Amino acid sequence: MSPKLWTRAGPGEPDVELYTRRADFDVAFAHFAVAGRAAVVMTMGALHEGHASLIRAARARVGAKGLVTVTVFVNPLQFGAGEDLDRYPRTLDADLEVAAAAGADIVFAPRPEDVYPGGEPLIRLAAGPLGERYEGASRPGHFDGMLTVVAKLLHLTRPDVAFFGEKDAQQLALIRRMVDDLNFPVEVVGVPTVREDDGLALSSRNRYLARDERGTALALSRALFAGRDAGLSAAGRGADAEVPAGTPAARQGVPDGPAAVASPAVVRAAARAVLDEASRREPPLVLDYVGLIDPVDFSEAPDDHSGEAVLAVAAKVGTTRLIDNIRLWFGASR
Repeated sequence: MSPKLWTRAGPGEPDVELYTRRADFDVAFAHFAVAGRAAVVMTMGALHEGHASLIRAARARVGAKGLVTVTVFVNPLQFGAGEDLDRYPRTLDADLEVAAAAGADIVFAPRPEDVYPGGEPLIRLAAGPLGERYEGASRPGHFDGMLTVVAKLLHLTRPDVAFFGEKDAQQLALIRRMVDDLNFPVEVVGVPTVREDDGLALSSRNRYLARDERGTALALSRALFAGRDAGLSAAGRGADAEVPAGTPAARQGVPDGPAAVASPAVVRAAARAVLDEASRREPPLVLDYVGLIDPVDFSEAPDDHSGEAVLAVAAKVGTTRLIDNIRLWFGASR
């Protein structure tokens, strides 16, 4: 693909440039860099409304003169043995349409040899103890591969600000920690989870679910909301109660933006009851984990926890593994 200089479509004419070679992307970036701030949204493709919300947030942050790059790269380093690397959906033409409509300027879909020019890298980032819990325990090595490719794509795309979804709460926490610990010159912004009308968190893997499997999969979000509602009742608050301004939970709206709740034990029990019932459905939900997690170090929050916590769940329905979470605030508003 020959290099292209940056061009912008007129008002009401969404357009996006596709680059699959690093050298071509570098030409476009260098031509544009003097005009405004740069943002990146990293994806593995199969874009949906959740990705579109990230792109819109990026566009709003950098403004009309800023550059919004969407990367599409199915990273083999973050797939373990027996996971769905080979069948992960690859829908680049449709992705270009979603990216353009949401306000992206460039889609950078690099070739493996541009991301890993020497083949599988001998040196990788290590997620450390924070990456060994929950998702890391279920998917050994996943976060090492994820951080390695995120670091490489940050270098390749050179953004001022990078946007990631809050649905992948542990991933977001690790990326923020990497950026802080390794002094990356980039701001990391989390964007609230987008849900379908029935409450299921949007995921590229939702397309794998058969109709009856989808019915079972709804237990993930129902469990989270049941935990939230039980915590509200224990705190004597209604669904319109507020969390402290400025916290991540405060930025999430109903139903994902719960009020200040009480009793971690009550929250856990209510969530687990929904998941236990779903395990007896046909097809059954096979629980991987459910946890009420301290977002600072991703340890299990104690029963006397105060402040913010992440109620997170992971499970399989059929052959499809799904994750979800909501953020809660324990204790009185400050």
